[in-house]
Amino acid sequence: MTAPARDDQRAAVVAGFLGWTLDAFDFFLVVMTLTAIAKDFGRSDADVAYTLTLTLACRPIGAFIFGLIADRYGRKIPLMADLVFYSVVEVLSGLAQNYTTFLVLRALFGIGMGAEWGVGASLVMEKVPARLRGVVSGLLQQGYAAGYLLAALCYFFVFPHWGWRPLFFIGGLPALLALFVRARVRESEVWRQTRHDNWRGLGRAIAANWKGFLYLTVLMAMMNMVSHGTQDMYPTFLQRDWGFSPTARAALTAFSQVGALTGGILCGLYSDRLGRRRTIALALLGAVLAIPIWAFAPSLPLLVAGAFIMQFFVQGAWGVIPAHITELSPDAVRGFLPGFAYQCGVAIASKLPHVQALFAVGSSYARSMAFSAAMVFALGAVVALLGRERRGVAFGRGVP
Repeated sequence: MTAPARDDQRAAVVAGFLGWTLDAFDFFLVVMTLTAIAKDFGRSDADVAYTLTLTLACRPIGAFIFGLIADRYGRKIPLMADLVFYSVVEVLSGLAQNYTTFLVLRALFGIGMGAEWGVGASLVMEKVPARLRGVVSGLLQQGYAAGYLLAALCYFFVFPHWGWRPLFFIGGLPALLALFVRARVRESEVWRQTRHDNWRGLGRAIAANWKGFLYLTVLMAMMNMVSHGTQDMYPTFLQRDWGFSPTARAALTAFSQVGALTGGILCGLYSDRLGRRRTIALALLGAVLAIPIWAFAPSLPLLVAGAFIMQFFVQGAWGVIPAHITELSPDAVRGFLPGFAYQCGVAIASKLPHVQALFAVGSSYARSMAFSAAMVFALGAVVALLGRERRGVAFGRGVP
């Protein structure tokens, strides 16, 4: 491989990782500041949790629009346009003066967030060698954990002094990443070799793969319940059930994401040896075993350990996903199919944080999250094992 090709691969991985990092950072700012936003707008926790649901529910719109454009016109331009779009929406979220405006802006942010993953993942997975897909998959997906970690750190340092609004101004940074993509990342050669000459051909290719789309949607619905069911309401759980201060919540959340980063990269790496489906199932089994100390820890040290271990296994399962579902998607629809299925799965799972918040009113956040986590971990493992696997499949015509 030539030096320019290696530089292009590295640039694509950096762009994909940072794009998903900053996407997740923006999303988890609402998670970290949920109670403060609720107080500022005079609404309940459940009302602001509903904005998380709406963000997740709108993600398929972005995946549909930008995914089609990515398969028809290339991966690079849609990725740059999306980075700018959701950066602007994020800054405007920090300027919202009432709940209704904030709700609308979070819906728009969901469109931008939904677009980034599919386009970015297809670009990265098509560029890296098949033998490195697992470890790069783990790294790419853990941009999500890195974004959560970054949100927690910013919350720790910024929120106690200036409140929640400046955090959303920091969320405008992804617009700068678009400049990096423009300057350093080349278009995908796999896309150039398998591109459609017209919309009709693309439509036929999508229709021909409807069974694969349905399976990926069910898989991603379960995987999104796994992640959002253990992350979105966790800071609220720490405040309501444990009485944590804002800084303590941020510190423990940040520590849990160190576990997520570690698990995602290691499981992604070992999925190249153990297989994608088996690695996902084993990680979810580990998550089931971690539930008692994660939700019902009798002491602070065990609570800290439970947070780390839970996210190690949850994001360990997720670290396999970019490689697994892009490998299951044919060349001709790889910009559209995995990203749209991912975000349709998100939409199906989007109600879970709101349901957890409502159920916790008559019980506790610990019971609410533990019950839902056990159920989706088990179902997620079953769905993963029932699917196909195409580990190491060659992408494109004549592309190694």
